[in-house]
Amino acid sequence: MQPKIMLVDDRDDNLMSMESVLEPDGYRVVKATSGRQVLKLLLTDFDFALILMDVQMPNLNGFETASLIYERERLKHIPIIFITANNYGEENLFRGYRAGAVDYIYKPVNPELLRAKVSVFVELYRKNQRLLTQEQKLVAINRNLELEINERKASEEKVTELNKQLLENIARLETANKDLDLFAFMASHDLQAPLRKIRMFSDRLLAGPEEAPLGKEGRLYLSRIQQVSKRMQDLINDILRFSKISVEKQSFEAVDLNGVMSETLSEMEAVIREKNAEIVVDPLPVLPASTVLMGPLFSNLISNSLKYGKKGQPPKVHIRYEESPPMSGPNGKPEMRYGRIYIEDNGIGFDQKYAEQIFDMFRRLHSNAEYEGTGIGLALCKKIVEMHKGFISALGRPGEGAVFIVSLPLQREPVEESPDGPSGLLTKKTE
Repeated sequence: MQPKIMLVDDRDDNLMSMESVLEPDGYRVVKATSGRQVLKLLLTDFDFALILMDVQMPNLNGFETASLIYERERLKHIPIIFITANNYGEENLFRGYRAGAVDYIYKPVNPELLRAKVSVFVELYRKNQRLLTQEQKLVAINRNLELEINERKASEEKVTELNKQLLENIARLETANKDLDLFAFMASHDLQAPLRKIRMFSDRLLAGPEEAPLGKEGRLYLSRIQQVSKRMQDLINDILRFSKISVEKQSFEAVDLNGVMSETLSEMEAVIREKNAEIVVDPLPVLPASTVLMGPLFSNLISNSLKYGKKGQPPKVHIRYEESPPMSGPNGKPEMRYGRIYIEDNGIGFDQKYAEQIFDMFRRLHSNAEYEGTGIGLALCKKIVEMHKGFISALGRPGEGAVFIVSLPLQREPVEESPDGPSGLLTKKTE
């Protein structure tokens, strides 16, 4: 683009004279005959390389016009050369410089001097324009770099999240494969053992005389067939329960565990009464959980404590709650807090070296002759707690009882306690 130069003089002949001097250099000239006209032009057009302005003009002189021009921020970059026919002395020269002048040219104007001075300021203008253009390019490049960096960060975060999901899927597959191996072992051993006994006792019954009465021995065989059939049915039912919980997706909401515990104890009332057990339940919290899964969790843990009670001594179970100290989350995430539910009993206990193994599928520390069970209950509890993103552990000593600890994540925002929930100690004791 051609550099624009504004010529300001109240006489047309002076304007034409300066224009004729500058025209050969290819400048684009804009002319004004008064300070007011200058200000009006600069309202819409401010991209000038230089202003050549006469000092003596009616209404607004050159100094006053320059002062008004430089009051506007966007016009302060335009250099002004005053053209004057008089030598005003140093005081007036300083006044001009204070108004914003960069130089003076005295009349009569020397054409060569005028062209030389104008060319210097035009060259400065061109360099400034190139710098501005480079600055704009750099700003655009920086903006593009920021966008690229943000996109790359987003892609890296997405890849990280996908890798995390992949690792979780692999872990789930490994767990599923482990469960399949256990199912295969159970199918070849635990389920076939009852079938072999059923066939054996049935064969003995069939081996007797056709019309002979059943007799005492025959009734014994039928009783054993019923026992092993019941064990086989319990195994199949527990496997189905475990499989159903493993594949179903549960919805989580704020659950008052006091109500869930009360309902669980009500359903177990017959067993509790039969064993003359004492179960003490301290107040429990409201946690984000699945109402459907909390019942089986409590039921299996309490059943376990009742099952492994000491012979000749009524079982005692104490269920209490406390909040754990804050735990720092990974990657700078906010701290996580867990609620811990303790189920303590006075049963036979166990050796601490088996503390992790007891949660494995079909893992039993005692034979069926001593204590009934399928070895699936605690594995089911572990599965339920893991579905809640929690942890389960156990502490025990032979002959000194056991403590099962269920750690469940607390909701980040506090949940108001249900006004209908129990506020005091919940105690259930059967005589």
